[in-house]
Amino acid sequence: MAESLLPGEAPVSLNEARGWLRMGATVDDAVVAGLIRAATNICEAFIGQWLIVRAVEERLPIDAGAVRLAAQPVTGIDSLALLVPGGGERPLAEGEYRLTVGRDGSTRIAVERADDAERLRVAYRAGIADGPNGVPEAIRQGILRMTQHLHDARDGSGTAPPAAIAALWQPWRRLTLGSGR
Repeated sequence: MAESLLPGEAPVSLNEARGWLRMGATVDDAVVAGLIRAATNICEAFIGQWLIVRAVEERLPIDAGAVRLAAQPVTGIDSLALLVPGGGERPLAEGEYRLTVGRDGSTRIAVERADDAERLRVAYRAGIADGPNGVPEAIRQGILRMTQHLHDARDGSGTAPPAAIAALWQPWRRLTLGSGR
């Protein structure tokens, strides 16, 4: 997955997770916050989509044909530029590229004329929801349950996550065949 320029918000609050884990004291807040982040990362990897919209920048090799952006679903393109030898860059105007967005939010960009550029810099935004409250409740429930599983397994129990977690996330899962580049 592409790296975000900004850390994503957590779709589950610390208080929600603490309540789910039946924890009263705030002594373990840092641990629980880390488990929420880990559960969120596991969810995003499983479903192949970012949960909350955040900014991302990718530098992609220009091939014959289109390049595919890594983060999904793409909600907006902020800028496109060709990276030229010697460290410079040339912004692309709207008519110099073709943008194709799939129904699943996947996005491909084809540059009409790259000249001597070898790479393309793309700044964009991706995510399912604008904020934590926009994340579907089934995904949030799966994150709470994964947080609980990680909390219970912190002593090395080695058990697999409950199947209910995958069942909650499955409707949002996006699979691809190959890299698509």
